[in-house]
Amino acid sequence: MVVRQQYAGGGALALAVVLAGLLAGCAGGGALGTPVDAVPVPLAPDAPADAVHRAAARLVRAGTARTRTAMDMATGGTRVTIRGEGVYDFARRLGELRVVLPQDPTGASRQQPIVELLAPGALYMKNRGAGVPADKWVRVDTKSVADGNLVTGGATDPLAAAELLRGARGVRYVGGARLDGVPVRHYRGTTDLVRAAAVASGETRRVLAAAARGFSTSEVPFDAYLDEQGLVRKLRHRFSFVNERHARAVAVASTVVLSGFGAPVDVRLPDAADIYAGKIAEGA
Repeated sequence: MVVRQQYAGGGALALAVVLAGLLAGCAGGGALGTPVDAVPVPLAPDAPADAVHRAAARLVRAGTARTRTAMDMATGGTRVTIRGEGVYDFARRLGELRVVLPQDPTGASRQQPIVELLAPGALYMKNRGAGVPADKWVRVDTKSVADGNLVTGGATDPLAAAELLRGARGVRYVGGARLDGVPVRHYRGTTDLVRAAAVASGETRRVLAAAARGFSTSEVPFDAYLDEQGLVRKLRHRFSFVNERHARAVAVASTVVLSGFGAPVDVRLPDAADIYAGKIAEGA
């Protein structure tokens, strides 16, 4: 089962980075290019459900990581992929990504990469376009976005993605694999947004609660790849929603890949004077 979200319109849609206008005539696609080779790996010492339920806490203890993201969207005969790359500090709940939008049909990039800063309860975007000056940031309150910013920003916050696993049900061990040369254990199941929001930590609880209210069903299928320390190496969630503006059903697969645990991370949020307070052009 996939999640179907009904947007109600308003300011959240105007601030969406990727879901308004990208699905008409864009080229590009393919899932995040991370090879997963099946290999015999012993079962994890934890039961499958325990392993995924503890994944977020283990990331916080690990501290930091490099991250790659991909958001694959499909509607009708059009498929696009939005990619991101950066770093994340799980202890401080701060991250920085450079998000690359798909090319247009001529092969030209739509714009330079969008810089996204992920923070508790907020998303900051630079190079946003839509009339925003190049030296200014746009700030989005993620609690005000109907999906809790699980898909709106074009990249799911890595900690929020892991926190979703706290609501996992029906988890089963699929088998051993090797991901970027690292032995991992592949788990599959369905997470419940309401349940995840109830047990999530800190600001993530409010973000997931917003998502639980915005989706018409709370069930989200996932595939999780954990290494021998129980750390998330790859996590993929599958969503679906109705884009009222274009009257289309949109299927979204959000993937987060983590590596380089302990990597240096220095994320600095913009000053108030650097945040754009003007109107963002509709439909840009």
